[in-house]
Amino acid sequence: MNAHNGWRNVWYESADGLQLYARDYGPIKGGKCPIICLAGITRNSADFGLIAPDISYDRRVVAPDFRGRGLSQYAKSHETYQPDVEMADTVDLMDHLGIDKAVIIGTSRGGLVAMMMAASHKDRLCGVILNDIGPVLEDDGLLGIVDYLGVDPHFSDWKSAADSLKSTNTGINGLEDADWMKFAHRLYKDVDGKPAMNYDPGLAKTFPDAEFIKAGRIPEAWNLFECLKGIPLCTIRGANSELLSKDTFRQMQKVMPDMIAVTVKNRGHVPFLDEPEAMAAIKELLKQVDCKQA
Repeated sequence: MNAHNGWRNVWYESADGLQLYARDYGPIKGGKCPIICLAGITRNSADFGLIAPDISYDRRVVAPDFRGRGLSQYAKSHETYQPDVEMADTVDLMDHLGIDKAVIIGTSRGGLVAMMMAASHKDRLCGVILNDIGPVLEDDGLLGIVDYLGVDPHFSDWKSAADSLKSTNTGINGLEDADWMKFAHRLYKDVDGKPAMNYDPGLAKTFPDAEFIKAGRIPEAWNLFECLKGIPLCTIRGANSELLSKDTFRQMQKVMPDMIAVTVKNRGHVPFLDEPEAMAAIKELLKQVDCKQA
């Protein structure tokens, strides 16, 4: 147990021999349905440090670093940086910890992994919370990811990193300077007192390039989304999101009329999930899961 930070450190091995890492909060046994928190493409387990303490008092909450992110080992081949491989790593983590079923909170890329799990491992899911992700990915949002993915920021100090986040995340409003600094510390790692990229730049080699995106070649994934039918489901959208459009969000609600659907004001891609409306939606979904399992 990392008593200072409130989580246990978990190390496990992937099928192809990588040493992977996760934070493990809350009771190991005897609690309610556990939660697995899956981060966005360049994010890591620290992303969920804002909410894990609040939702782990009566259930286990596990937040892994996908391969090539955070403390997890970089892949021997960048070609394995794919959602299907990340899904397999997540299932391996659940098996390693003896977790039969879990609620998945999936932010962006993590939400795609959750939908893939619904298609191939539905029996392992108690519920799913999608954070600013859906079956249609808008070009503007994807192109925004292309602009920064794999680019080393070369910040001179932490204030520069925080200022950069503030200037580039124009869809996020209402944060104090201290909040931007905390955001920077969740996103970057400290190398000799300076912020540095906290993921393998090889991730960029597996992401669609601008030409591919502009050609309209990104497929829609309604078939994956519909695999979530029958599972307690919540989708949280940032009001200023460029990746999950209002139209797609509305269509998701038509396809899944029982889905909890919440828009978080003053947030783009992605909400931090500690916002009052986001936390209320998460707790409502967990209530549904607990009632279903009672």
